[in-house]
Amino acid sequence: MALADRLAGLLATTDLWPGAAALRVALDGPDITDPVQLATALADRLPALGRAALVVPAAGFLRPASVRLEHGRTDPDARYTDWLDVSALAREVLDRVGPGGPGDVLPRLWDVERDRAAREPRVPAGGVVLVPGALLQGVGLAFDVVVHLRVSVAARRRRFPADQQWELPAFDRYDDEVDPVALADVVVLADHADRPALVLQGRYGV
Repeated sequence: MALADRLAGLLATTDLWPGAAALRVALDGPDITDPVQLATALADRLPALGRAALVVPAAGFLRPASVRLEHGRTDPDARYTDWLDVSALAREVLDRVGPGGPGDVLPRLWDVERDRAAREPRVPAGGVVLVPGALLQGVGLAFDVVVHLRVSVAARRRRFPADQQWELPAFDRYDDEVDPVALADVVVLADHADRPALVLQGRYGV
Protein backbone atom coordinates (compact mmCIF):
# COMPACT_ATOMS: atom_id res chain seq x y z
CA MET A 1 0.00 0.00 0.00
CA ALA A 2 1.81 3.10 -1.28
CA LEU A 3 -0.21 5.41 0.99
CA ALA A 4 0.87 3.54 4.12
CA ASP A 5 4.48 3.49 2.96
CA ARG A 6 4.49 7.26 2.46
CA LEU A 7 2.77 8.01 5.77
CA ALA A 8 5.01 5.64 7.71
CA GLY A 9 8.05 7.39 6.31
CA LEU A 10 6.69 10.76 7.43
CA LEU A 11 5.82 9.58 10.94
CA ALA A 12 9.15 7.82 11.42
CA THR A 13 10.99 11.11 10.91
CA THR A 14 8.66 13.36 12.93
CA ASP A 15 10.21 14.63 16.15
CA LEU A 16 8.54 14.07 19.50
CA TRP A 17 7.83 16.89 21.90
CA PRO A 18 10.53 17.15 24.61
CA GLY A 19 9.69 14.76 27.42
CA ALA A 20 7.08 12.87 25.39
CA ALA A 21 7.04 9.07 25.24
CA ALA A 22 5.36 8.74 21.86
CA LEU A 23 4.05 10.57 18.83
CA ARG A 24 0.25 10.90 19.08
CA VAL A 25 -1.36 10.42 15.68
CA ALA A 26 -5.04 10.70 14.75
CA LEU A 27 -6.36 8.89 11.71
CA ASP A 28 -9.61 10.79 11.37
CA GLY A 29 -12.21 9.52 8.94
CA PRO A 30 -15.61 7.86 8.57
CA ASP A 31 -15.96 4.10 8.62
CA ILE A 32 -16.01 3.85 4.82
CA THR A 33 -12.36 5.00 4.74
CA ASP A 34 -11.38 2.21 7.18
CA PRO A 35 -9.02 4.24 9.38
CA VAL A 36 -8.34 1.14 11.50
CA GLN A 37 -6.97 -0.71 8.49
CA LEU A 38 -4.68 2.21 7.66
CA ALA A 39 -3.52 2.44 11.29
CA THR A 40 -2.73 -1.28 11.28
CA ALA A 41 -0.77 -0.96 8.04
CA LEU A 42 1.25 1.88 9.55
CA ALA A 43 1.90 -0.08 12.75
CA ASP A 44 3.21 -2.95 10.62
CA ARG A 45 5.64 -0.68 8.77
CA LEU A 46 6.94 1.64 11.50
CA PRO A 47 9.13 -0.84 13.44
CA ALA A 48 11.31 -1.40 10.37
CA LEU A 49 11.78 2.39 10.28
CA GLY A 50 12.92 2.54 13.90
CA ARG A 51 9.69 3.22 15.78
CA ALA A 52 7.45 0.75 17.53
CA ALA A 53 3.76 1.57 17.14
CA LEU A 54 0.52 0.82 18.94
CA VAL A 55 -3.00 1.07 17.49
CA VAL A 56 -5.61 2.36 19.96
CA PRO A 57 -8.98 2.62 18.16
CA ALA A 58 -11.22 5.46 19.31
CA ALA A 59 -14.07 2.92 19.24
CA GLY A 60 -12.65 1.49 22.45
CA PHE A 61 -13.45 4.78 24.17
CA LEU A 62 -17.12 5.19 23.36
CA ARG A 63 -19.51 6.10 26.13
CA PRO A 64 -21.92 3.52 27.61
CA ALA A 65 -25.07 2.86 25.60
CA SER A 66 -27.20 4.57 28.25
CA VAL A 67 -25.43 7.84 27.38
CA ARG A 68 -24.52 7.26 23.76
CA LEU A 69 -27.98 6.14 22.69
CA GLU A 70 -30.09 8.19 25.08
CA HIS A 71 -31.90 9.84 22.15
CA GLY A 72 -32.12 6.66 20.08
CA ARG A 73 -29.77 4.64 17.91
CA THR A 74 -29.97 6.92 14.88
CA ASP A 75 -29.67 10.44 16.27
CA PRO A 76 -27.04 12.33 14.22
CA ASP A 77 -26.59 15.06 16.83
CA ALA A 78 -25.79 12.44 19.48
CA ARG A 79 -23.40 10.78 17.02
CA TYR A 80 -21.61 14.10 16.70
CA THR A 81 -21.43 15.12 20.37
CA ASP A 82 -22.17 12.18 22.66
CA TRP A 83 -20.57 9.00 21.40
CA LEU A 84 -16.85 9.49 22.09
CA ASP A 85 -15.64 9.75 25.69
CA VAL A 86 -13.16 12.52 24.94
CA SER A 87 -12.00 12.91 28.54
CA ALA A 88 -11.25 9.20 28.90
CA LEU A 89 -9.30 9.06 25.63
CA ALA A 90 -7.23 12.05 26.74
CA ARG A 91 -6.70 10.77 30.28
CA GLU A 92 -5.95 7.13 29.50
CA VAL A 93 -4.03 7.50 26.25
CA LEU A 94 -2.93 10.87 24.92
CA ASP A 95 -1.92 12.54 28.19
CA ARG A 96 -0.02 9.43 29.32
CA VAL A 97 2.34 9.53 26.34
CA GLY A 98 2.61 13.31 26.09
CA PRO A 99 5.30 15.39 27.79
CA GLY A 100 5.82 14.19 31.35
CA GLY A 101 3.47 11.22 31.02
CA PRO A 102 4.38 7.72 32.24
CA GLY A 103 4.43 6.25 28.71
CA ASP A 104 1.88 3.46 29.08
CA VAL A 105 -1.72 3.53 27.86
CA LEU A 106 -5.04 1.80 28.24
CA PRO A 107 -5.66 0.14 24.85
CA ARG A 108 -9.43 -0.03 25.38
CA LEU A 109 -11.74 1.34 28.05
CA TRP A 110 -15.21 0.21 26.97
CA ASP A 111 -16.39 -3.04 25.41
CA VAL A 112 -19.15 -1.75 23.13
CA GLU A 113 -20.48 -5.21 22.26
CA ARG A 114 -21.02 -6.16 25.91
CA ASP A 115 -21.62 -2.55 27.01
CA ARG A 116 -19.32 -2.81 29.99
CA ALA A 117 -15.80 -1.85 31.04
CA ALA A 118 -13.16 -3.75 29.06
CA ARG A 119 -10.89 -4.14 32.13
CA GLU A 120 -7.70 -4.38 30.08
CA PRO A 121 -4.29 -3.61 31.59
CA ARG A 122 -2.15 -0.68 30.49
CA VAL A 123 0.56 -1.46 27.95
CA PRO A 124 3.73 0.35 26.81
CA ALA A 125 2.98 2.76 24.03
CA GLY A 126 6.06 2.35 21.89
CA GLY A 127 7.20 5.29 19.79
CA VAL A 128 3.94 6.05 17.97
CA VAL A 129 0.34 5.80 19.17
CA LEU A 130 -2.13 5.59 16.29
CA VAL A 131 -5.73 6.49 17.09
CA PRO A 132 -8.12 5.67 14.23
CA GLY A 133 -11.70 6.89 14.40
CA ALA A 134 -14.24 9.44 13.23
CA LEU A 135 -14.96 13.04 14.27
CA LEU A 136 -11.71 13.31 16.27
CA GLN A 137 -10.85 16.95 15.63
CA GLY A 138 -12.22 20.06 17.27
CA VAL A 139 -12.81 18.45 20.67
CA GLY A 140 -9.52 19.40 22.35
CA LEU A 141 -7.61 16.13 21.98
CA ALA A 142 -3.84 16.60 22.06
CA PHE A 143 -2.71 14.94 18.84
CA ASP A 144 0.75 15.74 17.50
CA VAL A 145 -0.16 14.74 13.94
CA VAL A 146 -3.61 14.55 12.37
CA VAL A 147 -4.24 12.56 9.22
CA HIS A 148 -7.73 13.38 7.90
CA LEU A 149 -9.32 10.92 5.50
CA ARG A 150 -11.50 13.28 3.51
CA VAL A 151 -14.63 12.11 1.72
CA SER A 152 -16.64 14.80 -0.04
CA VAL A 153 -20.31 15.38 0.71
CA ALA A 154 -21.37 13.81 -2.59
CA ALA A 155 -19.13 10.78 -2.12
CA ARG A 156 -20.39 10.25 1.41
CA ARG A 157 -23.95 10.14 0.16
CA ARG A 158 -22.93 7.70 -2.52
CA ARG A 159 -20.73 5.43 -0.44
CA PHE A 160 -22.27 5.30 3.06
CA PRO A 161 -24.16 2.01 3.43
CA ALA A 162 -27.91 2.21 3.94
CA ASP A 163 -27.70 1.46 7.65
CA GLN A 164 -25.30 4.38 8.18
CA GLN A 165 -27.04 7.03 6.09
CA TRP A 166 -28.50 8.49 9.29
CA GLU A 167 -24.95 9.56 10.26
CA LEU A 168 -24.57 11.87 7.27
CA PRO A 169 -25.81 15.05 9.04
CA ALA A 170 -23.17 14.50 11.74
CA PHE A 171 -20.39 14.54 9.15
CA ASP A 172 -21.94 17.53 7.37
CA ARG A 173 -21.95 19.37 10.69
CA TYR A 174 -18.34 18.34 11.31
CA ASP A 175 -17.29 19.86 7.98
CA ASP A 176 -19.19 23.08 8.71
CA GLU A 177 -18.23 23.60 12.35
CA VAL A 178 -14.72 22.15 12.56
CA ASP A 179 -13.37 22.25 8.99
CA PRO A 180 -11.22 19.14 9.58
CA VAL A 181 -9.38 19.51 6.29
CA ALA A 182 -7.97 22.88 7.34
CA LEU A 183 -6.83 21.58 10.74
CA ALA A 184 -5.11 18.41 9.55
CA ASP A 185 -1.40 17.96 8.89
CA VAL A 186 -2.04 15.35 6.22
CA VAL A 187 -5.19 15.08 4.11
CA VAL A 188 -5.94 11.87 2.24
CA LEU A 189 -8.43 12.55 -0.55
CA ALA A 190 -10.49 9.38 -0.29
CA ASP A 191 -13.54 9.83 -2.51
CA HIS A 192 -12.33 6.80 -4.46
CA ALA A 193 -11.04 4.04 -2.19
CA ASP A 194 -8.70 2.66 -4.86
CA ARG A 195 -7.17 6.04 -5.74
CA PRO A 196 -6.31 7.96 -2.56
CA ALA A 197 -4.31 11.16 -2.98
CA LEU A 198 -2.07 12.70 -0.33
CA VAL A 199 -1.93 16.42 0.52
CA LEU A 200 0.70 17.62 3.01
CA GLN A 201 0.04 20.74 5.06
CA GLY A 202 0.28 21.86 8.70
CA ARG A 203 3.58 20.68 10.17
CA TYR A 204 4.46 19.00 6.84
CA GLY A 205 3.54 21.93 4.64
CA VAL A 206 6.17 23.31 2.35
